Amino acid sequence: MTTDDDRRVEERAAELLPEETSVGSDDPEAQAEAILAESDERQADRTAAPGNQVVEKRRSDETAPPNSA
Repeated sequence: MTTDDDRRVEERAAELLPEETSVGSDDPEAQAEAILAESDERQADRTAAPGNQVVEKRRSDETAPPNSA
């Protein structure tokens, strides 16, 4: 890893989201590195989705109308 990559991982490890910290981690930097690797993969391939998920693309006119409450 380059120095920029190291810094990026360190910054992400210091700023884990509440749902990421709630599950706990013995190695926040390894967790951050995995999160960033997945993010980079999705940036490189906009059709990529984690695991067995599928990316759905919809236009705004294909979504459900907002509740009028």
